[in-house]
Amino acid sequence: MPTTDEIRVTCLRDKIAQFPKTPGVYLLKDRDGVVLYVGKARELRSRVASYFQDSADLLNSRGPRIAHMTTLVADIDFLACESEVDALLKESRLIKDIQPYYNERLKDDKTFPYIEITLGDDFPAVYVTRQPRPKGSKLYGPFLNPAGIRDAVNALQKVFKFRTCELDIHAEDEKRRYFRPCLLHAINRCTAPCADRISREDYAADIRRLRKLLGSKRSALRRDLRKEMEQAATDKRYEAAAVLRDRLKALESLSLSGNVDEDVQPEVFFIDPSAGLEKLQELLVLPERPRIIEGIDIATLHGEDSVGSLVCFIDGKPFKNSYRRYKIKTVAGMDDYAMIREVIARRYKYAAIAEELYPDLILIDGGLGQLHAALAAFDRMKQALELEGGRALKPAMVVSLAKREELVYIQARTQPLKLARNNAALRLLQHVRDEAHRFGQHYHHVLRRKRAFGEELATGRRPPARRRTRPREGEAPAEA
Repeated sequence: MPTTDEIRVTCLRDKIAQFPKTPGVYLLKDRDGVVLYVGKARELRSRVASYFQDSADLLNSRGPRIAHMTTLVADIDFLACESEVDALLKESRLIKDIQPYYNERLKDDKTFPYIEITLGDDFPAVYVTRQPRPKGSKLYGPFLNPAGIRDAVNALQKVFKFRTCELDIHAEDEKRRYFRPCLLHAINRCTAPCADRISREDYAADIRRLRKLLGSKRSALRRDLRKEMEQAATDKRYEAAAVLRDRLKALESLSLSGNVDEDVQPEVFFIDPSAGLEKLQELLVLPERPRIIEGIDIATLHGEDSVGSLVCFIDGKPFKNSYRRYKIKTVAGMDDYAMIREVIARRYKYAAIAEELYPDLILIDGGLGQLHAALAAFDRMKQALELEGGRALKPAMVVSLAKREELVYIQARTQPLKLARNNAALRLLQHVRDEAHRFGQHYHHVLRRKRAFGEELATGRRPPARRRTRPREGEAPAEA
C-alpha cells in the first residue's frame, strides 16, 4: 500500500506532466498554499520534474535546504513566459514581492539597470542607471546584464556620439562657444554640444536615430556586423574582427531586456508621498489634498478562512494604529462582492450616522465589480437609515485599483483611468493596495494555521514535546 508521501509525489508528477514545454516561472507551495520557492525555467515541464525524479540526488546537487523543501511541497503553480529573459524578470519580481523562505538569491533591493535618454534636456544625455529621473526621460530596459549594457552604450556612443556627462547645457547659452570640451570629443566619441560644436537640430537627429535603433529588434544590424566580422577574420584583419566581435557582443546585450511598462521595478521609482497626494487631488478633482486614505482588501482560499483587511494612510504614510482586520461572518463560499459589502458595513456604520468621520478617500482592491459592490454597501446603509428616520452620510470618494492592468476605476465615471507606471498618484494607490493585501494575507494565513492545528488535534496528532535544556529549580541535572 503506498504511503502518504508516495501519493503526494505521484499527484505532483501527474500535475507536472500537464505543464507546457515553454520558458516560465514555477512556484512550489506547501499544503497551506504558502509559496516555499520561486524559480525560473527554460523549459517548465522538465525543470520542475527534476525535483521529483527518483534518480534526482538533490542533497548533493542542490544542498540539504532544497532537498528538505521538496518534502514539504504539496502543490505547484506556473506562469508561462514568452522567453527566458521574461522568466528571469518575473522570477526576480515575484521573489522580491513574496520573499519565499527557501529562496536565497534576489531577495534584496538590488534592481536591474535601464538605459535613460533625458529627452527633457536641450541636448539629451544617455546614461546607464538604476535610479532614473521621475519624469522627462525615455527609458529602455530593464537589462539583465549590467556590464554588458555598459559595453553596449560605449559601442553605441562611437556611432551616435551622444553625451554621457551630467552638464546642464542650454541651447540659448552663448557662452558655450568658449567652453573647452572633454577628452571624449578629442577621441571622436562625443559631438561636444557643451562647446557649441554641433547644432541642436543635428544633435536631435542623432538621438532620433539612436532611439530608432533601441526600439527595434536590431536583427538586421546584428547580421551585418556578423558578416563584417567573419570577412575581417577571413582577410586576417584580426584587430578589426576583434572590434566587430566586441560590438556584436555588446549589441546582443541589448536583447537581454524587459519592457519598461510590463517589468516594473517599484523600488526604482521612489515617489514623495506629498507628490502622490497632489496628483490624487488633481486626478479625482477633490477640493483639497486627501489626508486620510483607507484601503480595503479581501483574502480567501476557496471560500475558507475568509478575512477582510483595512489599512490607513495619513499624509501618504502608513498609520498602523488604525489598521483593522475582519473575520467574514455572513458570507459562505466564494463571493468577494458580498465580503466587501460586509466589511464596509462593519467599518463605516458609525461614520454613516456622523458619529465618526469618513476618510478622504477609500480604495478598494479590485476592478469595476468590486467598486460597484462597495458603492452598493454605502447605498444600503443610507437607505436603512432613511427608513429609520435618520440622516445618512456617504463618503467623499471611493475608487478601486485593478491588478495586472493597474486601471483606476472612479465612481461616477464610465471609463477607467490608465496612468503611467511612474505616475505619483498611481504609485501611492499601489502602496495602499499592496499594504492592504499584505495585511489581509497575514491574517488569512494565521486563521488557516489555526484551523490546520485544530484538525490535527482532533485526529489525535500532537506536536512533539519540547526538550528541556535546563533542569527545573531543585531538580538535579541529567547525567551525561
